[in-house]
Amino acid sequence: MRTLRFVLGDQLSRGLSALADLDAERDVVLLVEVHEEATYVRHHQQKIALVLSAMRHFADDLRAEGVAVDYVRLDDPDNTGSFTGELGRALLRHAVDRVVVTEPGEWRVFERMQSWSHAFDTPIEIREDDRFLCSHRRFEAWAKGRKALRMEYFYREMRRETGWLMREGDPEGGRWNFDPENRRALPRDVAPPARLRFPPDAITREVMALVADRFGDHFGELDRFGWAVTRSDALRALADFIAVALPRFGDYQDAMQRGEDFLFHALLSPCINIGLLSPREVCEAALSAYAKGEAPLPAVEGFVRQILGWREYVRGLYWLRMPGYAATNFLEASRPLPDFYWTGETDLRCLRETIEGTRRNAYAHHIQRLMITGNFALLAGIAPAEVEAWYLIVYADAFEWVELPNTHGMALHADGGLLGSKPYAASGAYIDRMSDYCGPCMYSPKSKLGEGACPFNYLYWYFLMENERRLAGNPRMAMPYRTLARMSLERREEIARQSREFLAGLDPR
Repeated sequence: MRTLRFVLGDQLSRGLSALADLDAERDVVLLVEVHEEATYVRHHQQKIALVLSAMRHFADDLRAEGVAVDYVRLDDPDNTGSFTGELGRALLRHAVDRVVVTEPGEWRVFERMQSWSHAFDTPIEIREDDRFLCSHRRFEAWAKGRKALRMEYFYREMRRETGWLMREGDPEGGRWNFDPENRRALPRDVAPPARLRFPPDAITREVMALVADRFGDHFGELDRFGWAVTRSDALRALADFIAVALPRFGDYQDAMQRGEDFLFHALLSPCINIGLLSPREVCEAALSAYAKGEAPLPAVEGFVRQILGWREYVRGLYWLRMPGYAATNFLEASRPLPDFYWTGETDLRCLRETIEGTRRNAYAHHIQRLMITGNFALLAGIAPAEVEAWYLIVYADAFEWVELPNTHGMALHADGGLLGSKPYAASGAYIDRMSDYCGPCMYSPKSKLGEGACPFNYLYWYFLMENERRLAGNPRMAMPYRTLARMSLERREEIARQSREFLAGLDPR
């Protein structure tokens, strides 16, 4: 039996289920670069370059094994621009008995993939993506009958199942997580390490020229591209993180500092999300460092939690609740996305630093995403769909299965508490505590109202006022609502007035 094995751009794993029983003497592997995938949102230029370059390198690795590869480039004049169109053309080129694919990560692609059995006479086999640590079936079994789908309880079950950081049935160190140890601001005398970046090779440079030509008007810069685009370089990036950053990752994973885009973060999510690294091997590398005494328990637990906990959890939640999940809007937020999310031109130093770094690198770490850009969007009442499109566009690691739950549920509370037990709303005091952004800012985090007051301060209380009927019954919001209840009517009116004036001045794109 001759098989056409269709591999997508975020499935660049030699152990992919679609390639599991590959017969190099008979089968053909199909990879296609299509305009539709580069433009369904206007992706950051670096994200497009990352995926296309990694696809071309992956194809070369397969060819080096003696595998027949049918590779369609974006600039092929006959390229139809879609997965369905290119599969149809490939079936005309190759006499095959079946098509084998691995299920996609995104709902919109899955819907198209399901239509292929009706569109083509050739049998289509869709296989489970077993690169994840928790299958769809396993997540559904965990979620069944639960009123609240809290990540913490899912994470504990996954720890028990894998045995990671467990000792005789109990969590290593006697605790399931070490959050209090993982919330330190960066001291002045601690210098973040230089991080391994990868100068573009000939293939990447060719791709970058193509991206500049076709997508040069998309958000972002190309000239600082330094992502790993091969399996071998991804393994080097993993080793670099374990050696130079993991030991202090736990202490400073929530910290932010001007001019430091990477700090002690892993920078591995783009490699994991397109398949160059597996979540299992990344976690096992961190666990090995702990076993050897090369990294402390709080750092390793915090890192493993991001992958075994959050990454697996949001993927499970996405597939459990789609397609309806994306349409929820619990807080009825409707304001347009401000123009400064694209330009970085704002007097709020924290937002400017984060957005400019995102433009440079197609990257920002999780606290910048959640507590700077996400927190502002939450407080300002920006429409979830607009915020979610922005996140999907600007980050190299953003694919909808991981981006949507994190943004929709975690950052914006648009799902009404399915993912998070309360909105992640914070005033300027949090940003001041965890960063050095506030020092040179024209706004003061210590001023609550009036000229020079940090907008996060009065927007925080205005957010509570505007959403009182939706949130006041939440037990985790009891303390701020008690404080709000003690405020005088005059102060509440001044908060509302200043907030409305500020929000009215935002410049929508």
